[in-house]
Amino acid sequence: MKWAIVLLGLVALSECMTKVPLLKRKSMRKALMEQGKLEEFLQKYPYDLASKYSRYATTSNLPMHNYMDIEYIATISIGTPPQSFIVLPDTGSANLWVPSIYCSSLACSNHHKYNPSLSSTYRALNTPVSIAYGTGSMTGFLAYDTVTVGGIIDSNQEFGLSQTEPGNFLYYSPFDGIMGLSYPYISASGATPVFDNMMQQGLVSQDLFSIYLTKNGASGSVVTFGGYDSSYFTGQINWVPVTYMGYWQIAIENVMVNGQVVACAQGCQGIVDSGTSLIAGPPSEISTIQQYIGATQNSYQQYSINCQNMGSMPNVVFTINGLQYTLTPSAYVRQLYGACTSGFQSMALPSAQGDLWILGDVFIREYYAIFDRGNNRVGLAQAV
Repeated sequence: MKWAIVLLGLVALSECMTKVPLLKRKSMRKALMEQGKLEEFLQKYPYDLASKYSRYATTSNLPMHNYMDIEYIATISIGTPPQSFIVLPDTGSANLWVPSIYCSSLACSNHHKYNPSLSSTYRALNTPVSIAYGTGSMTGFLAYDTVTVGGIIDSNQEFGLSQTEPGNFLYYSPFDGIMGLSYPYISASGATPVFDNMMQQGLVSQDLFSIYLTKNGASGSVVTFGGYDSSYFTGQINWVPVTYMGYWQIAIENVMVNGQVVACAQGCQGIVDSGTSLIAGPPSEISTIQQYIGATQNSYQQYSINCQNMGSMPNVVFTINGLQYTLTPSAYVRQLYGACTSGFQSMALPSAQGDLWILGDVFIREYYAIFDRGNNRVGLAQAV
């Protein structure tokens, strides 16, 4: 099931939206790097730059809770003094939003709600925002406040305050809101995403972040802002260029089973999405994969698998940037309460580049993912 895919028909972005001047300004570090003068500056003024960035630029871990291998959620705070919220760190969307005291929807009744009157650093913006996901939606308005993420104090951060959260999905969700980590191009109402604000304020030591997801409900999942941790993977990192700077979108060469190409035969586009539980793709091609792995559709529209067949089921292999990424049956079969279901899901997500594949948590659990904004690329390595 898709927890967080922003639809391509979201509210159009506006180039003339009011912004705080600080948010448009490049950090000193980034400007020097772009000019190729960072090393020279460090040699000439070691104290000045070191003292500035020893206080501000950092690498910081945001621990995530593994909720039944379905969602990975984390706690952040907003406001002064801080108000805590559980959010879904989502590389498939770009907006940060949480429920507010102005929301009367059922979904807001059992979640933490942000109260602007309790924060001395709150600043109203009142720009309307509307976001539709693959499952669930919200409407509300934007504002500014200080957001603390894994020890990083992100001041003047735009975020959404929900006023409506229709339907039942968000009512049953273990998270209050969503923290989008994708490119600003897909941000509803042009709000500056959290990681963009961190970069622009010089709060991270590198303009990248990385995600490690645990298996079988284990603890230890983490988002690392400003760097990556080699203890979470083995072997080399394969750097894959981002083909479209909206989602974290990359090129996939093919999908194979038993050495035979069964999907994406002419090449296709995929997004690396921490907000999607499964691997999703065009219905006809996913149907083919389900047949190859022996999955059959049940009355709940899920694809069931006989757990006793796992030992003889084939691997499913994605070819990306010349390398093969193998998913064994233990990776793509979901086992819960003695029942087994397929980790592949049909979903039509059209784009200008064709129907997109979604490499969700089933994939990221196997392959540590590095999201490099400085070089517009995704790093993939075998997770431990």
